[in-house]
Amino acid sequence: MTILKIAHIGHPVLRERARELSLEELGKDSTQTLIDDLVETMRDANGAGLAANQVHVSVRVCAIEVHDNPRYPYKPNIPLTILVNPTLTPVGDERFDNYEGCLSVPDLRGVVSRFAELRVQALDRAGRPIDCVVRGITAGTFQHEVDHLDGRLFVDRVTDTSTLCTWKEFAKWREAEFRTRVHQVVARWGS
Repeated sequence: MTILKIAHIGHPVLRERARELSLEELGKDSTQTLIDDLVETMRDANGAGLAANQVHVSVRVCAIEVHDNPRYPYKPNIPLTILVNPTLTPVGDERFDNYEGCLSVPDLRGVVSRFAELRVQALDRAGRPIDCVVRGITAGTFQHEVDHLDGRLFVDRVTDTSTLCTWKEFAKWREAEFRTRVHQVVARWGS
């Protein structure tokens, strides 16, 4: 496996809508290697997820995983999930404010409003259908990654720019309050 270079804000690949993969393409060794490398790169960078266009490959594939992540110690664990050609549909109108960061936007965080419950439809890496519902903080993670596949970054969704801060200042001034909010979201939605 290979650690891939992560595109940073300003690179045009992050603003393209990634193209869908056919089942034939998904089955190719090159695509399966890309998925392995995507997972390895995400884990190496302590990301909660990583979309293919973040590693300069504009296809609709993303990896999501949280396992006692030191970068996001307050996030509930999410088993490794590979989404191919995902579609997210909100279940209801309820939203929550989520402090987000991004591997493609180094050392910056900001508050983004996310749907609290989503239906996820996609294929897994073997081409099998995924159809499930995710909630709470986990739903926020899924929305963040699929936004990448649509050419959007979390900074596009920040409505109050006074919430933008570096990681150091987040930890110093805002993390304690946000952890309380996360506990409330988890208590309400279970993840």
